[in-house]
Amino acid sequence: MTVTHPHGFTAAGVAAGLKSSGGKDLALVVNEGPTFDSATVFTANRCKANPVLWSQEVVKDGTVKAVVLNSGGANCYTGPDGFQTTHAVAEKVAEGLGIGAIDVVVCSTGLIGLANDRDDLLAGVEAATSALSADGGAHAAEAIMTTDSVSKNTVVEGAGWSIGGMAKGAGMLAPQLATMLVVLTTDAVVPAADLDAALRAATRVSFDRLDSDGCMSTNDTVTVMASGASGITPTPEDFTAALTQACTDLAMQLLKDAEGADHEIAITTVHAATEEEAVEVSRSVARSNLFKAAVFGNDPNWGRVLASIGTTQAQFDPADLDVAMNGVWVCRQSTPAEDPAGVDLTGREVSVTIDLKSGDARATVWTNDLTHAYVHENSAYSS
Repeated sequence: MTVTHPHGFTAAGVAAGLKSSGGKDLALVVNEGPTFDSATVFTANRCKANPVLWSQEVVKDGTVKAVVLNSGGANCYTGPDGFQTTHAVAEKVAEGLGIGAIDVVVCSTGLIGLANDRDDLLAGVEAATSALSADGGAHAAEAIMTTDSVSKNTVVEGAGWSIGGMAKGAGMLAPQLATMLVVLTTDAVVPAADLDAALRAATRVSFDRLDSDGCMSTNDTVTVMASGASGITPTPEDFTAALTQACTDLAMQLLKDAEGADHEIAITTVHAATEEEAVEVSRSVARSNLFKAAVFGNDPNWGRVLASIGTTQAQFDPADLDVAMNGVWVCRQSTPAEDPAGVDLTGREVSVTIDLKSGDARATVWTNDLTHAYVHENSAYSS
């Protein structure tokens, strides 16, 4: 159930010495072909890490033959030397595989401003190249973990073809893409242009709607590679649906592993004038620390929901809003309705439904509660 489930891919995960724990910290995923079509989306943050700056050039021709990823340091704001380290890693991968460096996507994750040891990285690449196997996907997924408590993998089966994927991310989860590194693989025959369209459609309704803490990473990268090894060309609709399923599965795994979270919250806005306005309203609630703290305290405080709705530009009548929490309509026409005491928030899963009564559009944004553990994790992380 990993990136090496589809035919035509090998992977490895090794310890390069970047993590003080001595755990696996460098992963390599290789497309063995016969085709090498690809598509990638990156963080929308204007402050981008060196690997993103490198990889943005790599993906322009729609061909990627390998993705190398390290945890233990983001290689972001590490100066020209940091970019040269990224370049050197790509060259080392290319040398070991007999390909061009311009076909190697490089990803890094960890602390900003931390320079990764170049010699350790290059030695790790050499070790990973030697360890490549069709069973190496699980090791690769483990190697990209930072504050993740578990590795994240997925497989979606098509009609004679499949999609595999791995992801990392537990904090700084906000669009675009949430904070993540994601590698997706498929043995379907899918041209690069179709891969790009499918990936953007899939991330739009999955990763882009995961908003754990409103903080956007500098390193987000989601890459999909198609080996064509199955010889089967699915319809664009079938492939997009399967890729969306894979991305949504990984996004929900990221949500469930969000740093210190006690609740996973799905905020759905219905009867909005447009889908964009539905997303805006749901996201405004997802980013309310007051609302998230209330959920942590098992308090169905719908007033904080209405206050967040009011900060948006969406169409609605402030005197006619309905809100339900876990199926209990605690607010009707912007006034108290069913007894909030009937809302059970002791379980991990929480649903919030907001009715704007302004149209037919709807959208869901996923977030989590704000806990003591989240604050502790992010105050202690750099030490």
